[in-house]
Amino acid sequence: MVSYRSARWGKLIALLLSAALATPVALVGVPAAAMDPARVAPIPCPKAVAPKVSRPPRPSPPATDPQQAAVGGEGLATTGLVVPPGVPGPPANTAISWIVADLDTGAVLGACGAHEYGTPASVQKLLLAATFLSRLDPKQVVTITHADVDIPLDSSAVGLIEGGHYSIETLWLGLLLQSGNDAANTLARLGGGTALGGVEAMNAEAARLGALQTHAVSPSGYDGRGQFTSAYDLALIARACFADETFVRYALTRTTNMPAQPPKHPKGYQIQNENKLIYGYAGALGGKTGFTSLARHTYVGAAERNGRRLVVTLLGAEPRPQRGWQQGAALLDWGFSLPADASVGELVQPGNLSSTQAPGSPQPAAAAAASGGGWTWVFALVAGLAVAGFTVAAGLILRGRRPRRG
Repeated sequence: MVSYRSARWGKLIALLLSAALATPVALVGVPAAAMDPARVAPIPCPKAVAPKVSRPPRPSPPATDPQQAAVGGEGLATTGLVVPPGVPGPPANTAISWIVADLDTGAVLGACGAHEYGTPASVQKLLLAATFLSRLDPKQVVTITHADVDIPLDSSAVGLIEGGHYSIETLWLGLLLQSGNDAANTLARLGGGTALGGVEAMNAEAARLGALQTHAVSPSGYDGRGQFTSAYDLALIARACFADETFVRYALTRTTNMPAQPPKHPKGYQIQNENKLIYGYAGALGGKTGFTSLARHTYVGAAERNGRRLVVTLLGAEPRPQRGWQQGAALLDWGFSLPADASVGELVQPGNLSSTQAPGSPQPAAAAAASGGGWTWVFALVAGLAVAGFTVAAGLILRGRRPRRG
């Protein structure tokens, strides 16, 4: 017959084992829920009040893949706000999602719904640049085809003429300054053999960069079924662009002249850079604007201050009470105000991920509600040691207390 004392020890051991297996071990100053981001309720993002607008129904995005949502850090796998602990909150804005990151270190300084699917509009042209800018000779002069200028009537265009002759550098400037969809078609055709081939190359480049939630169906970002991206993916794409000095030079160009194309255009004309950040923000490095009635306003901008280069990306913003670039500038100001070592995640390195792979070994992020983002492996180790210790203790106790016969 088992004694009361032995039964009591056995019950205590079972309870301890169950708790060790089922409950995260909390370290000092770190909530137990920090071990499992899914258990942390999303923190609302600061929102600015924007006028109501009429917009088409948003397309249904693909189902969120938990592994892709954790690319860059587990703390980024939230639909809400994630910022370093103890820092001032970010400024309110109208974007559905956004991210601020360091272009050089890859540190993500803060985000709202970093991995939420969004519609890109013309910021997708940055993916076109990341794919083909280094592959095409800027001095080459090319002839414009009918397919190049066959764009919807509501498309933005730089005004290319069928049969006209333009240098590839002029096409890049038309793309980045004036957001020309005709220039996008031409550059995609030149880089990919056909515009469709160019889009396929863009999607391959997105996968190489680790932008697993990005899928292009047009080279320009003009709305199309199944076309999506995320604020995090845009930061990866922008990082690749701003690593190219030629891109930065183009993005900072304020005006350029489109050459004459006689007899249709006997005179050339000037185009201006639509990204107002480069005119009114100290240290601006450039970026890209975007708008469709479906995507609303999208924006990517970068700047340098005291040797630190930051990038901001926004999806689904409204132009009031501030325009997209101004909302981006406010987030850049906030990012520059944070300590140099502030981080909630990271921008993965190109080539580390693919569309069929799990997200490598991303560093866990520090969320606003959890201050121990980088300690997940420690939790697991402590829990494992606890289980092992309880198991050994159970064996010793039960071995020393055999059942007594009465």
